[in-house]
Amino acid sequence: MNPIPPSVIPQAREPRWPGRFRRTRGFWQRVSEGSDLDDLWSQFTADARASYGFYGKDVNWQEVEALPHWRRPFFIAKQFFWALMMKLSPARRVLLLVAVSLFILSSLRVHNFDAKFVWLSTALLLLLLSLELADKVIMKRDLEIAREIQTWLVPSQPPEIPGGDIAFATRPQNSVAGDYYDAFYPTVSAAEGGKLMLVIADVAGKSVPAALLMATMQASLRTVAGEDAPLDMLVPRLNRYACAHSLDGRRFTTAVLAQYEHGTGCLTYVNAGHNMPVVRRADGTLEELDKGGLPLGIESTAKYETGSTCLRPGDILIFFTDGCIEAFNAKSEEFGNLRWLKAIRALPSGTAQESLHYLMRHVDEFVGATRQSDDITCMIFRCR
Repeated sequence: MNPIPPSVIPQAREPRWPGRFRRTRGFWQRVSEGSDLDDLWSQFTADARASYGFYGKDVNWQEVEALPHWRRPFFIAKQFFWALMMKLSPARRVLLLVAVSLFILSSLRVHNFDAKFVWLSTALLLLLLSLELADKVIMKRDLEIAREIQTWLVPSQPPEIPGGDIAFATRPQNSVAGDYYDAFYPTVSAAEGGKLMLVIADVAGKSVPAALLMATMQASLRTVAGEDAPLDMLVPRLNRYACAHSLDGRRFTTAVLAQYEHGTGCLTYVNAGHNMPVVRRADGTLEELDKGGLPLGIESTAKYETGSTCLRPGDILIFFTDGCIEAFNAKSEEFGNLRWLKAIRALPSGTAQESLHYLMRHVDEFVGATRQSDDITCMIFRCR
């Protein structure tokens, strides 16, 4: 029997599914950026909660409570729809109404044009989405530039301090923040007898307006501090400047300003309506720095009391903004002052950076993936 030539023998086809699987997997990796389903779900729930809070501010919840239970879902849906509508430009509102109307007509099957209405409605919604997305991308790019500029106004590295060390961290609620922190020698270094200036501040408001006021405060502080003015003269001058730019007190700034003298360990401070910094002594006791006065920018003739304390080896000074204690979790529970003070009492021995990491880790574990509504800033000075 003659053998069959190899060219005649049917060749087994390589299955196509591995290639398709690789393409599908590559597509999924590109879309998800390598995130697993748990991470994606956490991001979605955090975004959903943030959006609910954003649009929910425009809902008249008192009127909702007065309605019968069966009417509440319809009323809330209508209020959310109008909250969404009024945040669009007039032309885009019309576009959204047309898209929704076409979708409703498609569900009624009017004159057998339901399929065409669905496709047209989808196209209009995609057009509206693309317009809004383009605006967001442009704004995000501008905010990223503003954020980069803002990082120039705060220290990237702590100064060298004989017998002490500093660590700081900030987490903006948006791309730009209204929180400000600084640690610098205004005139001469510690080796030449200079005093260390420690500052933390929180401008009322959010995002770009707060960031602009933060920048003006940084500039004015650096100017006045460069004249080697004592705190009892420096703070009133800052307050008068803040009042001139506070829109009749609506854009005030809470702040703590302190001067530390290395040779004596003496810390002089003024608390202008800010969260009270905490000194954790080496023996575990706590002291809060409460001497001061009104926030900057409210009353140009305000008086400020100067306080003082001595820092000894092993003592830790913690500055923070209200975002630390007002951080909330998925159940809308606040981290709170009691949890914050408990974490401070339990601070382990180590560097300022290790102490900062310990406190921030406690806040992070509490809030999880919940998007916050305020900036979170903390600065720690440890005396060795």
